[in-house]
Amino acid sequence: MKPIIWKAALACSFGIALAAGPLYPQDAKKLRETVGTTVDTHQHVQKTLEAWADEQADLAARYRSAKAQVDYLEKRKAFEEKEVAALDEGIAELERRMVESVRLNDSLEDTLNAVMERLETWVGRDIPFLMEERSARLASVREQIARPDVTGAEKLRRVLEALQVEANYGNAADVSQERLKVGGEEIFADVIRIGRVSVFWRSPDGKRVGEFDRGKNEWVGLDDKYIRPVSEVREMVLRLRSTRILPLPLGRIEP
Repeated sequence: MKPIIWKAALACSFGIALAAGPLYPQDAKKLRETVGTTVDTHQHVQKTLEAWADEQADLAARYRSAKAQVDYLEKRKAFEEKEVAALDEGIAELERRMVESVRLNDSLEDTLNAVMERLETWVGRDIPFLMEERSARLASVREQIARPDVTGAEKLRRVLEALQVEANYGNAADVSQERLKVGGEEIFADVIRIGRVSVFWRSPDGKRVGEFDRGKNEWVGLDDKYIRPVSEVREMVLRLRSTRILPLPLGRIEP
């Protein structure tokens, strides 16, 4: 650009000089000064224009970058606002569940305590067998229900387990050794339980047998004719002989 500007300035100057007629030394000097000033001015203007053009390009690039950054931040802001809204909904749901959990836990404990009361009443009225074991189990479950550090699920599991154990007693037969009161006399005897149908007792020497009378709610003796059948039932439960049908008294099922 500089040579072109220089030539254009000289051409303009010589054209003016030729049109004015012959040049004198002082005129030539002035002409040279004018041409030099013109060229310097054009060079300064050109540099300024180039600087402005560079600055404009830089500003345009910075504007595009800033606009892209603003667009990204707006999208990021919208995304994070959605995340915050989702988190707020999640927190609200958790708070609702916590309140509901506390309510259900209180309701569950009331229900479990009611079930335990009925179970304890049932055990108290049931035929007497393994009373220490059964009472200890119920007391342990009661203790678990009362503890605040035990979860509701664990409390429910323990109650269901106690119910299952009591239910299974109706499908099993066993022999245990216990102290009984028969007619005011305390004796040590084998207690033979046949599910929850009947519970018999047999003295260690095998000469006396009896049963638990549900109607009287006490242990009573049986006629000697039942000595052999009760002894055979005992052996069947202990798997000392094969099972067979035997004539045994059932007594009254309900008082």
